[in-house]
Amino acid sequence: MKRLIAGAALALMSLTGGAMAQDYPERPIMMMVSYGAGGATDFQARIVTMTAGNEDALGMPIAIINKPGAGGRVGWNWFATQADPDGYTLAAYNVPHFIAQSIKGGVEYSADSFEPIANWGADPAVFVVATDSQFNSMEDVVAHAKENPGKLTFSGAGLFVGHHIAALQIEKAAGVKMAYIPTKGGGAAAMKAVIAGEVMGGINNLSDAFRAQEAGNVKILGVADLERSEFLPDVPTMMEQGLDVDNSSVNFRGVMVPKGTPQEVIDKLAATVPEMFKNDRVAKKMQAGGSPMHVMTRDEVIEMWAAREQTLKELLAGL
Repeated sequence: MKRLIAGAALALMSLTGGAMAQDYPERPIMMMVSYGAGGATDFQARIVTMTAGNEDALGMPIAIINKPGAGGRVGWNWFATQADPDGYTLAAYNVPHFIAQSIKGGVEYSADSFEPIANWGADPAVFVVATDSQFNSMEDVVAHAKENPGKLTFSGAGLFVGHHIAALQIEKAAGVKMAYIPTKGGGAAAMKAVIAGEVMGGINNLSDAFRAQEAGNVKILGVADLERSEFLPDVPTMMEQGLDVDNSSVNFRGVMVPKGTPQEVIDKLAATVPEMFKNDRVAKKMQAGGSPMHVMTRDEVIEMWAAREQTLKELLAGL
Protein backbone atom coordinates (compact mmCIF):
# COMPACT_ATOMS: atom_id res chain seq x y z
CA MET A 1 0.00 0.00 0.00
CA LYS A 2 2.82 2.39 0.94
CA ARG A 3 4.46 1.78 -2.43
CA LEU A 4 1.18 2.50 -4.22
CA ILE A 5 0.78 5.77 -2.31
CA ALA A 6 4.38 6.77 -2.99
CA GLY A 7 4.00 5.95 -6.67
CA ALA A 8 0.82 7.97 -6.90
CA ALA A 9 2.52 10.92 -5.21
CA LEU A 10 5.42 10.81 -7.67
CA ALA A 11 3.05 10.63 -10.60
CA LEU A 12 1.11 13.60 -9.27
CA MET A 13 4.32 15.61 -8.80
CA SER A 14 5.32 14.80 -12.37
CA LEU A 15 1.98 15.93 -13.74
CA THR A 16 2.06 19.10 -11.63
CA GLY A 17 5.61 19.88 -12.73
CA GLY A 18 4.68 19.40 -16.37
CA ALA A 19 1.71 21.72 -15.99
CA MET A 20 3.93 24.28 -14.26
CA ALA A 21 6.44 24.26 -17.11
CA GLN A 22 3.66 24.49 -19.69
CA ASP A 23 1.99 27.46 -17.97
CA TYR A 24 5.20 29.22 -16.89
CA PRO A 25 5.53 32.14 -16.92
CA GLU A 26 2.08 33.41 -16.00
CA ARG A 27 3.20 36.86 -14.85
CA PRO A 28 6.11 39.29 -15.41
CA ILE A 29 9.55 38.22 -14.22
CA MET A 30 12.11 40.18 -12.19
CA MET A 31 15.84 40.01 -12.85
CA MET A 32 18.21 41.33 -10.19
CA VAL A 33 21.40 43.09 -11.27
CA SER A 34 23.86 43.48 -8.41
CA TYR A 35 25.44 46.60 -9.91
CA GLY A 36 24.18 50.15 -10.38
CA ALA A 37 22.14 51.55 -13.24
CA GLY A 38 24.20 52.65 -16.24
CA GLY A 39 27.05 50.20 -15.80
CA ALA A 40 27.88 47.47 -18.30
CA THR A 41 25.94 44.68 -16.58
CA ASP A 42 22.82 46.83 -16.19
CA PHE A 43 23.13 48.24 -19.72
CA GLN A 44 23.50 44.80 -21.28
CA ALA A 45 20.87 43.11 -19.10
CA ARG A 46 18.26 45.57 -20.33
CA ILE A 47 19.20 44.85 -23.96
CA VAL A 48 19.30 41.04 -23.79
CA THR A 49 15.94 40.85 -22.00
CA MET A 50 14.08 43.38 -24.16
CA THR A 51 12.42 40.68 -26.30
CA ALA A 52 11.35 38.48 -23.36
CA GLY A 53 7.70 39.42 -23.82
CA ASN A 54 7.62 38.22 -27.42
CA GLU A 55 5.49 35.16 -28.12
CA ASP A 56 8.52 33.35 -29.54
CA ALA A 57 10.39 34.03 -26.27
CA LEU A 58 8.93 33.83 -22.75
CA GLY A 59 5.75 35.72 -23.54
CA MET A 60 6.22 37.85 -20.41
CA PRO A 61 8.45 40.91 -19.84
CA ILE A 62 11.50 40.87 -17.60
CA ALA A 63 11.94 43.88 -15.29
CA ILE A 64 15.46 44.79 -14.12
CA ILE A 65 15.91 45.53 -10.41
CA ASN A 66 19.25 46.95 -9.21
CA LYS A 67 20.71 45.91 -5.84
CA PRO A 68 24.26 47.31 -5.96
CA GLY A 69 26.91 47.30 -3.26
CA ALA A 70 30.26 45.80 -2.24
CA GLY A 71 31.26 44.69 -5.72
CA GLY A 72 28.11 42.61 -6.18
CA ARG A 73 28.06 41.03 -2.72
CA VAL A 74 24.90 42.83 -1.57
CA GLY A 75 22.80 41.61 -4.49
CA TRP A 76 24.12 38.06 -4.61
CA ASN A 77 23.83 37.61 -0.84
CA TRP A 78 20.18 38.66 -1.13
CA PHE A 79 19.62 36.37 -4.10
CA ALA A 80 21.17 33.35 -2.38
CA THR A 81 19.32 33.79 0.90
CA GLN A 82 16.04 35.62 0.20
CA ALA A 83 14.97 35.24 -3.42
CA ASP A 84 12.02 32.91 -4.04
CA PRO A 85 13.05 29.86 -6.10
CA ASP A 86 9.91 29.98 -8.24
CA GLY A 87 11.27 31.11 -11.61
CA TYR A 88 9.96 34.64 -11.21
CA THR A 89 13.15 35.97 -9.63
CA LEU A 90 16.22 35.70 -11.85
CA ALA A 91 19.63 37.31 -11.44
CA ALA A 92 22.45 38.39 -13.69
CA TYR A 93 25.70 36.64 -12.81
CA ASN A 94 29.21 37.97 -13.32
CA VAL A 95 32.10 35.52 -13.52
CA PRO A 96 34.82 35.67 -12.18
CA HIS A 97 33.23 38.07 -9.68
CA PHE A 98 30.91 35.94 -7.55
CA ILE A 99 33.13 32.86 -7.78
CA ALA A 100 36.25 34.76 -6.71
CA GLN A 101 34.34 36.42 -3.86
CA SER A 102 33.10 33.05 -2.59
CA ILE A 103 36.65 31.67 -2.70
CA LYS A 104 37.97 34.60 -0.65
CA GLY A 105 35.09 34.24 1.82
CA GLY A 106 32.89 36.62 3.75
CA VAL A 107 29.81 36.00 1.59
CA GLU A 108 26.76 33.76 1.85
CA TYR A 109 26.99 32.19 -1.60
CA SER A 110 29.05 29.92 -3.80
CA ALA A 111 28.55 28.41 -7.23
CA ASP A 112 26.38 25.78 -5.51
CA SER A 113 23.92 28.48 -4.40
CA PHE A 114 22.74 29.10 -7.95
CA GLU A 115 21.59 27.32 -11.13
CA PRO A 116 22.92 28.83 -14.37
CA ILE A 117 20.50 29.34 -17.26
CA ALA A 118 22.51 30.85 -20.13
CA ASN A 119 25.43 33.20 -20.84
CA TRP A 120 25.08 36.28 -23.03
CA GLY A 121 28.51 37.97 -23.09
CA ALA A 122 32.23 37.94 -22.39
CA ASP A 123 33.66 41.38 -21.60
CA PRO A 124 37.43 41.79 -21.12
CA ALA A 125 38.95 44.17 -18.59
CA VAL A 126 40.82 47.18 -19.98
CA PHE A 127 43.07 49.85 -18.47
CA VAL A 128 41.76 53.37 -19.02
CA VAL A 129 42.99 56.90 -18.34
CA ALA A 130 41.47 60.33 -18.90
CA THR A 131 42.01 61.82 -22.36
CA ASP A 132 44.45 64.42 -20.99
CA SER A 133 46.50 61.84 -19.07
CA GLN A 134 50.28 61.77 -19.34
CA PHE A 135 50.05 58.01 -19.90
CA ASN A 136 49.77 56.70 -23.46
CA SER A 137 50.72 53.05 -22.97
CA MET A 138 51.00 50.43 -20.26
CA GLU A 139 54.76 51.01 -20.40
CA ASP A 140 54.12 54.59 -19.22
CA VAL A 141 51.88 53.34 -16.41
CA VAL A 142 54.41 50.76 -15.22
CA ALA A 143 57.30 53.25 -15.37
CA HIS A 144 55.40 55.75 -13.21
CA ALA A 145 54.38 53.01 -10.76
CA LYS A 146 58.01 51.92 -10.37
CA GLU A 147 59.13 55.49 -9.71
CA ASN A 148 56.25 56.13 -7.31
CA PRO A 149 55.50 52.90 -5.39
CA GLY A 150 51.92 52.72 -4.12
CA LYS A 151 51.01 56.20 -5.35
CA LEU A 152 49.46 55.49 -8.75
CA THR A 153 45.73 55.45 -7.97
CA PHE A 154 43.31 53.55 -10.17
CA SER A 155 39.65 52.61 -9.80
CA GLY A 156 37.64 49.42 -10.24
CA ALA A 157 34.17 48.09 -9.53
CA GLY A 158 34.99 46.31 -6.26
CA LEU A 159 37.12 43.71 -4.53
CA PHE A 160 37.72 40.37 -6.22
CA VAL A 161 35.73 41.29 -9.30
CA GLY A 162 37.28 40.99 -12.76
CA HIS A 163 38.74 44.49 -12.46
CA HIS A 164 40.52 43.65 -9.22
CA ILE A 165 41.83 40.35 -10.58
CA ALA A 166 43.28 42.17 -13.62
CA ALA A 167 44.82 44.74 -11.26
CA LEU A 168 46.49 42.05 -9.15
CA GLN A 169 47.81 40.36 -12.30
CA ILE A 170 49.21 43.64 -13.67
CA GLU A 171 50.97 44.40 -10.37
CA LYS A 172 52.46 40.92 -10.21
CA ALA A 173 53.51 40.90 -13.88
CA ALA A 174 55.14 44.34 -13.67
CA GLY A 175 56.58 43.88 -10.19
CA VAL A 176 54.97 47.09 -8.96
CA LYS A 177 52.59 48.23 -6.24
CA MET A 178 49.73 50.56 -7.18
CA ALA A 179 46.76 51.90 -5.21
CA TYR A 180 43.60 50.07 -6.34
CA ILE A 181 40.49 51.95 -5.21
CA PRO A 182 37.20 49.99 -5.35
CA THR A 183 34.24 52.29 -5.94
CA LYS A 184 30.63 52.08 -4.82
CA GLY A 185 28.18 51.70 -7.70
CA GLY A 186 30.13 49.33 -9.94
CA GLY A 187 31.76 50.05 -13.28
CA ALA A 188 29.82 53.25 -13.96
CA ALA A 189 31.11 54.86 -10.75
CA ALA A 190 34.64 53.58 -11.42
CA MET A 191 34.58 55.16 -14.89
CA LYS A 192 33.28 58.47 -13.52
CA ALA A 193 36.20 58.55 -11.10
CA VAL A 194 38.64 58.34 -14.03
CA ILE A 195 36.84 60.97 -16.11
CA ALA A 196 36.57 63.36 -13.14
CA GLY A 197 40.28 63.05 -12.39
CA GLU A 198 39.70 61.52 -8.95
CA VAL A 199 42.14 58.72 -9.85
CA MET A 200 45.04 58.50 -12.28
CA GLY A 201 43.58 55.55 -14.15
CA GLY A 202 41.17 52.68 -13.90
CA ILE A 203 40.39 49.13 -14.87
CA ASN A 204 36.95 48.72 -16.35
CA ASN A 205 34.89 46.62 -18.73
CA LEU A 206 35.67 46.93 -22.41
CA SER A 207 32.02 47.77 -23.12
CA ASP A 208 31.94 50.64 -20.59
CA ALA A 209 35.30 51.89 -21.81
CA PHE A 210 34.30 51.66 -25.48
CA ARG A 211 31.33 53.95 -24.90
CA ALA A 212 33.42 56.35 -22.82
CA GLN A 213 36.14 56.50 -25.47
CA GLU A 214 33.57 57.06 -28.22
CA ALA A 215 32.33 60.04 -26.18
CA GLY A 216 35.89 61.38 -25.99
CA ASN A 217 36.22 60.93 -22.23
CA VAL A 218 38.99 58.31 -21.88
CA LYS A 219 41.92 56.62 -23.58
CA ILE A 220 42.16 52.81 -23.49
CA LEU A 221 45.75 51.63 -23.06
CA GLY A 222 45.54 47.84 -22.88
CA VAL A 223 43.21 44.84 -22.96
CA ALA A 224 43.42 41.97 -20.46
CA ASP A 225 42.69 39.16 -22.91
CA LEU A 226 44.55 36.73 -25.14
CA GLU A 227 43.70 38.58 -28.35
CA ARG A 228 42.79 42.10 -29.39
CA SER A 229 39.10 42.98 -29.42
CA GLU A 230 37.20 43.55 -32.64
CA PHE A 231 35.82 46.70 -30.98
CA LEU A 232 39.34 48.01 -30.25
CA PRO A 233 41.58 46.68 -33.02
CA ASP A 234 44.22 49.38 -32.41
CA VAL A 235 44.56 48.69 -28.67
CA PRO A 236 47.19 46.05 -27.83
CA THR A 237 46.71 43.34 -25.23
CA MET A 238 48.64 43.43 -21.96
CA MET A 239 50.75 40.53 -23.25
CA GLU A 240 51.68 42.48 -26.37
CA GLN A 241 53.00 45.18 -24.04
CA GLY A 242 55.18 42.77 -22.09
CA LEU A 243 52.83 42.00 -19.19
CA ASP A 244 51.96 38.38 -18.40
CA VAL A 245 48.23 38.99 -17.97
CA ASP A 246 45.88 36.39 -19.45
CA ASN A 247 42.08 36.24 -19.80
CA SER A 248 41.29 35.24 -16.19
CA SER A 249 39.55 38.58 -15.58
CA VAL A 250 37.25 38.41 -18.62
CA ASN A 251 33.74 39.14 -17.34
CA PHE A 252 31.24 36.46 -18.36
CA ARG A 253 27.64 37.63 -17.92
CA GLY A 254 24.47 35.62 -17.97
CA VAL A 255 21.29 34.60 -16.19
CA MET A 256 20.84 32.33 -13.18
CA VAL A 257 18.14 31.26 -10.74
CA PRO A 258 18.33 30.32 -7.04
CA LYS A 259 19.06 26.74 -6.06
CA GLY A 260 15.75 24.97 -5.46
CA THR A 261 13.99 26.36 -8.52
CA PRO A 262 11.83 23.57 -10.03
CA GLN A 263 13.72 21.61 -12.68
CA GLU A 264 10.84 22.03 -15.13
CA VAL A 265 11.17 25.81 -14.89
CA ILE A 266 14.96 25.61 -15.25
CA ASP A 267 14.52 23.47 -18.37
CA LYS A 268 11.99 25.91 -19.85
CA LEU A 269 14.31 28.87 -19.26
CA ALA A 270 17.37 26.98 -20.48
CA ALA A 271 15.63 26.16 -23.75
CA THR A 272 14.26 29.66 -24.33
CA VAL A 273 16.76 32.21 -23.01
CA PRO A 274 19.75 31.40 -25.30
CA GLU A 275 17.49 31.80 -28.33
CA MET A 276 16.24 35.10 -26.89
CA PHE A 277 19.84 36.30 -26.73
CA LYS A 278 20.30 35.48 -30.43
CA ASN A 279 17.52 37.86 -31.52
CA ASP A 280 18.73 40.20 -34.31
CA ARG A 281 17.56 43.33 -32.47
CA VAL A 282 19.50 42.27 -29.40
CA ALA A 283 22.66 41.57 -31.40
CA LYS A 284 22.52 44.94 -33.18
CA LYS A 285 22.04 46.91 -29.96
CA MET A 286 24.87 45.03 -28.23
CA GLN A 287 27.16 45.65 -31.22
CA ALA A 288 26.31 49.36 -31.25
CA GLY A 289 27.11 49.59 -27.54
CA GLY A 290 30.52 47.94 -27.89
CA SER A 291 29.31 44.94 -25.90
CA PRO A 292 30.87 41.61 -26.93
CA MET A 293 28.36 38.76 -27.09
CA HIS A 294 29.17 35.16 -26.23
CA VAL A 295 26.03 33.03 -26.04
CA MET A 296 26.38 29.78 -24.10
CA THR A 297 23.81 27.15 -23.13
CA ARG A 298 23.17 25.96 -19.58
CA ASP A 299 25.41 22.91 -20.00
CA GLU A 300 28.22 25.08 -21.39
CA VAL A 301 27.89 27.53 -18.50
CA ILE A 302 28.02 24.72 -15.93
CA GLU A 303 31.34 23.64 -17.47
CA MET A 304 32.60 27.24 -17.61
CA TRP A 305 31.75 27.89 -13.95
CA ALA A 306 33.60 24.74 -12.87
CA ALA A 307 36.66 25.55 -14.98
CA ARG A 308 36.77 29.17 -13.77
CA GLU A 309 36.46 28.10 -10.15
CA GLN A 310 39.47 25.83 -10.48
CA THR A 311 41.50 28.50 -12.30
CA LEU A 312 40.59 31.17 -9.75
CA LYS A 313 41.51 29.00 -6.79
CA GLU A 314 44.99 28.58 -8.26
CA LEU A 315 45.28 32.22 -9.38
CA LEU A 316 44.13 33.79 -6.11
CA ALA A 317 46.38 31.49 -4.09
CA GLY A 318 49.32 32.79 -6.17
CA LEU A 319 48.29 36.42 -5.74
